[in-house]
Amino acid sequence: MSKLEVQPAAEADTRPPSHLFYLSSLRRPLVDHAEGIYFWTKDGRRFIDGSSGPMVANIGHSNRNVLDAMKRQMDKTTFAYRLHFENEPAEELARALAGKLPQGMDRIFFVSGGSEATESCIKLARQWAVATGQPKRWKVITRFPSYHGGTLGSLSVTGDDALAETFTPMMKVMPTVPAPTAWRDRDNLSMEQRGIRYADMLEEKILAEGPESVLAFIMEPIGGAATAALVAPDSYYPRIREICDRYGILLIHDEVMSGAGRTGKFLGGDHWNCRPDIVALSKGLGSGYAPLGALAAPMRLVEPLLASGGFQHGHTYAGNPLACAAGLAVLGEMDRLDLIANAAAMGDVLMAELKGLQKRFPFIADVRGKGLLTGAEMVADPETLKPIDPASKATQRLLDHAYARGLIIYGRKVKGGVDGDNFMVAPPMIITAEQIGEMISIIGDSLEALAVELDLPVEG
Repeated sequence: MSKLEVQPAAEADTRPPSHLFYLSSLRRPLVDHAEGIYFWTKDGRRFIDGSSGPMVANIGHSNRNVLDAMKRQMDKTTFAYRLHFENEPAEELARALAGKLPQGMDRIFFVSGGSEATESCIKLARQWAVATGQPKRWKVITRFPSYHGGTLGSLSVTGDDALAETFTPMMKVMPTVPAPTAWRDRDNLSMEQRGIRYADMLEEKILAEGPESVLAFIMEPIGGAATAALVAPDSYYPRIREICDRYGILLIHDEVMSGAGRTGKFLGGDHWNCRPDIVALSKGLGSGYAPLGALAAPMRLVEPLLASGGFQHGHTYAGNPLACAAGLAVLGEMDRLDLIANAAAMGDVLMAELKGLQKRFPFIADVRGKGLLTGAEMVADPETLKPIDPASKATQRLLDHAYARGLIIYGRKVKGGVDGDNFMVAPPMIITAEQIGEMISIIGDSLEALAVELDLPVEG
């Protein structure tokens, strides 16, 4: 069977009903094992992990050096409560992580995932304001659309109506500014001018809310699931920093998806030499080997908290020695295999291939991203950018076509979770040019099938 052919359907599912209530009525194949960029299922099918599961498995699956490091730690201890003991893996990982972050960003607080990381950032910012005599500062401005997590605190700064609506009565929803979707704008401004205009919307919002009440601005330097790898014009980033400085507002970078080397720099913001005040990390930091995330901040923010009684926040598994041993080994493999450089080089290959698909399929209106965090947005009319009819479920159809052909990619609505079709391609950082070619062939076949189903334009 050709690798590009639709894989044969699994035999009749004889498994008992699942007790996992987060599963829909659609059952997925039972995974057997994974290695590198591939998964294999119990029934013998192979899948390319083209979204790193999603955007977690940065160094690939079943890395032997990471597994060995975890085994060595398991033979010592798998848990040590942080208020009772310090542990070497946490101390060493904090030191190694600080060495990869912007200068001065050397105070680390470990958590178990992205939602915990962003919520920790928000709580650190608020406690800093109170400790420094600024208790009126509590508003965290965010972008719409955006995604920063699923806990009530992180959801309050998430610009996604589909996710937030049910829970809105239970939380304090924060002010928003438009995400910098400059590629959609139909005006006479240059991209540089558009970047400034979008950044200035933050200043307008600060003034409207009252500068004395605004605590922070949270953003993804390179968009994640909510905007499909959206990249702002270069002028946007320094202007945002300038505005935050002008009003004494903390700049929080959510690097949960874009951090840990995926974009060809350790942090997505490093592409523009950004100077965030607080950084959230997760996903690729543990690379799927253990639940792991982190908050990073400078001592100037942490010291007032410590002097006023400490960080009023924490989680049971914060600084878990097994998770930190995994994270330390992940960083070690990233360096040993020079994976950040590979992410940059293979990102160039992937972007060129995606732009080739854009020429072939004009309903792909935009291709964007950095390194191995890429996205493509699909529309019904590339001239007017009229969206594809939501009832057609174009994104899910495309994902299903790719899945049937042995490739896992990702996508969700990019207009507040309600409208806007896209797909994201974000394979592990170990990927080769040949493997990218295989992915692109499958994506091309899947787009062809989608175009036939929805009568979308195809060149040639």
